[in-house]
Amino acid sequence: LPVESAIELARECEAAAFDHSPRITNSEGASVSAQESQFVSANSLGFMGGFASSRHSVSCSVIAGEGDAMQREFWYDTRRDASELMGAEAIGRKAAERAVARLGARRVPTCDVPVIFEAPLAVGLIGNFVYAVSGGALYRKSSFLLDSLGTPVFAPCVNLSERAYLKKGMASGPFDDDGVQTRDREVVVGGELQGYFLGVYSARKLGMQTTGNAGGAHNLIVTPGSDDFDALVRRMGRGLIVTELLGHGVNYVTGDYSRGAAGFWVEGGEIAHPVEEITIAGNLRQMFLGIQAIGADVHQRGSKQCGSVLIDRMTVAGQ
Repeated sequence: LPVESAIELARECEAAAFDHSPRITNSEGASVSAQESQFVSANSLGFMGGFASSRHSVSCSVIAGEGDAMQREFWYDTRRDASELMGAEAIGRKAAERAVARLGARRVPTCDVPVIFEAPLAVGLIGNFVYAVSGGALYRKSSFLLDSLGTPVFAPCVNLSERAYLKKGMASGPFDDDGVQTRDREVVVGGELQGYFLGVYSARKLGMQTTGNAGGAHNLIVTPGSDDFDALVRRMGRGLIVTELLGHGVNYVTGDYSRGAAGFWVEGGEIAHPVEEITIAGNLRQMFLGIQAIGADVHQRGSKQCGSVLIDRMTVAGQ
């Protein structure tokens, strides 16, 4: 992608955001990136291999204002194939829509209610799970999911697979950082854990076999349900939609989870108003087991693919 073309795309993206609404008062910028790379690995056992990869992305972050109130939001897309990227103008409009929708946000009273994690944030929960069942956390005994192989770690509606050879996948690769061949496998079936994420070193420490995951997981896909996002909201009835998380309040030893959040309050199955300056809290073990549904609105812009997640109950701390 020529530099001049990338600059023009960024300008189009930002202009589309400003054109969306007069309430878009400022921009933190739009960006366009394109990269190609070659990865080569060799070890003292005689292995040597390599593969090429590419990555393209467009993003936009804008500020909406009304009176003294201001809200920032962003949107982005990233793909292996540039032709599959969401259009720059569409990304700008989406960022603007999200920023304007947050105007008028307020706190809510402290309560225990169902919570929906919007799909781009739901993949973060999958990341929390992966860390807890990865070799380093397991052999150090610093995971709330110790000795969980073959036991329920999610609700029965959750199925999670690893697809190392997914075409155009963001984490595809023929071998891991140890040079071990990767493979497709089922990690969670009907809520039960079928395998950990291990490299050679952590597997040896645990007295187990490597799973070809030195360096991380490869394209994790949560099987989507049939409900779109609006259907999930109607199913929840009353509760909180989380669209932004702040801080890193996760204790992997106990599973305790507490983070600042923002989003939308739901009453009668419909969005009532935006919410800010709240904290959501729970325990990851109970949160995973309390998943009621996975949405059909799958987030596909990274190494983990998952729809929005409806959890039966969390504590929302507000006023």
